[in-house]
Amino acid sequence: MKALQFDRFGSPETIVLRDVPPPVPSPGQIRIAVRACGLTPADWHLVDGLLADRLPPLPRGLGLEVAGTVDALGEGVTGVRPGDRVFGPAAFDGPTAGAAEYALMPAWAHVPPGVTDEQAAALPMAAETAWRALDDLGVQPGELLLVHGAGTTVGEAAVRFALHRGLRVVATAGPTRAAALTAIGAQVTTYGAGMAERVRALAPGAVDRALDASPTGGRIDRPDRPSPAGGSLPVLIELTGDPDRVLTVSDFAAAAELGVRTTTEIRYDQLTEFARLAAEGILFVPVARAYPLDQIQEAARLSQSRHPGGKLILTP
Repeated sequence: MKALQFDRFGSPETIVLRDVPPPVPSPGQIRIAVRACGLTPADWHLVDGLLADRLPPLPRGLGLEVAGTVDALGEGVTGVRPGDRVFGPAAFDGPTAGAAEYALMPAWAHVPPGVTDEQAAALPMAAETAWRALDDLGVQPGELLLVHGAGTTVGEAAVRFALHRGLRVVATAGPTRAAALTAIGAQVTTYGAGMAERVRALAPGAVDRALDASPTGGRIDRPDRPSPAGGSLPVLIELTGDPDRVLTVSDFAAAAELGVRTTTEIRYDQLTEFARLAAEGILFVPVARAYPLDQIQEAARLSQSRHPGGKLILTP
């Protein structure tokens, strides 16, 4: 089968397309014929050497979230059969991962009717991160939540989940997703200098909680330049009045310095719920563009630009 691999750490330039044997599912796993694989910022961290001391030796595969058709079942697997359409996380601890013609999955849910493979492959990590962040932040119905970086896939998923849970939402986003966020019920303003004043104008009174879904290290006045002051986190603390009411999904170094919450324990126990919400149109992650496997370098450049305009998908 065709699969993307890297056999040394570094930039995405180390990723190559190769012919390799199809993976064999272990007990509790399934194998799928991949129809779509979502790209995430975590892919580039792994290529750069993240978890290198915890995973088997190189070569390793690329791609952490997939959708496709069940092809083979590992021992003990029930509730699914060959031919079923499924989505979820791809196993990435072997020589191949999700960006391949076949991939292994340790967890999955059925793709609901009306949801395409590309749309399904865009869901797992953005939805899981957003759902977990809201849980760990302790949001309650009726509260006012500020989602900073709502134009990201995680940010938009958080906005959608928060509105579904009965919260009021103020969101910061650029022009690409601002209209879509307004249409689903958020009050939207831009980020950058003066953001705190604009948020207060939209929602007089205290912001109950704030979620930072922006790329790591972005400055409030110059998002293109990192800041040792913690990027946007001091402004979010100012608006909520308490660092314990702020959570970031990315800026961990600044969070440790400022006392802001973080969340890192990935769990995929809500995949079936994500499928239900996607079927009802409540959960939606915009897909910006799809690439064949042999265009991984072009896809990587757009992904790492931090302005992909939505989810990027690889299609074997």
